[in-house]
Amino acid sequence: MIEMLKSKIHRARVTDANLNYEGSITIYKDLMKFANIHEFEKVAVVNINNGQRFETYVIKGEDEYNSICLNGAAARLVSIGDKIIIMTYVHIEETIVAEHKPTIVMVDDKNRIIDNVTNRTPTDTSELLESYDYDWQKKIY
Repeated sequence: MIEMLKSKIHRARVTDANLNYEGSITIYKDLMKFANIHEFEKVAVVNINNGQRFETYVIKGEDEYNSICLNGAAARLVSIGDKIIIMTYVHIEETIVAEHKPTIVMVDDKNRIIDNVTNRTPTDTSELLESYDYDWQKKIY
């Protein structure tokens, strides 16, 4: 078995930090679904602004405002507005490593999904975004 990248949310913006919570990272549910990340799944987080790296687990955010909130002790490792990378990993058989393709999701400064670069051609990506249940023009951020 070899550990490989499973999912990555690239350059998400921290919208909140809650020191008085029991721990974890809250990611809004639509982004979790799109990035193939599950509630309570272990994640590695890299803070692009200060270089901090840490692990925690995911809590599903129910809001509609694209929140990314660090909770508990991890809240001390970020500032609101910081850019972070969120990653999950999976153990796979070495015989299928060449076939493995992680889910990589790019977001903008408001944590809106702008691209999914997971082994897709540009046409495939636009079809995926079009099929995603989001009305980008009418959503208020």
